[in-house]
Amino acid sequence: MDFGHLIEEKIKKSIEQGDFDNLPGKGKPLPKDELSYVPSELRNSYRILKNANMLPEEMQLKKEIVQLEELLEQQENPDPTKRKALTEKKIRYNMLMEKRKMQNSAAYRQYGGTISKKFGF
Repeated sequence: MDFGHLIEEKIKKSIEQGDFDNLPGKGKPLPKDELSYVPSELRNSYRILKNANMLPEEMQLKKEIVQLEELLEQQENPDPTKRKALTEKKIRYNMLMEKRKMQNSAAYRQYGGTISKKFGF
């Protein structure tokens, strides 16, 4: 079933009624999509995760890696189980990145750098 015709009619009716006349940002360019550097096949998934205030698995792992590294740097006698956990997280992260072939994606490298800056990686 094609809803395109119904949607188009509703939009035309709303325009005629002036429903779009006082929208914020009217007459200004749309803001740049902050996910524009994410590969197109991942963009919608990342947007859903972002809207749900969740991180993609690789970014969650990266965040945990940074937290563990900072914790271990602050301890005089680091807990060996924390070192093991850090190593396991790094291996999991590298496996995910390899599986998703992210190292080969220039777009992801650029986007990944932006995320890293936001989280202070």
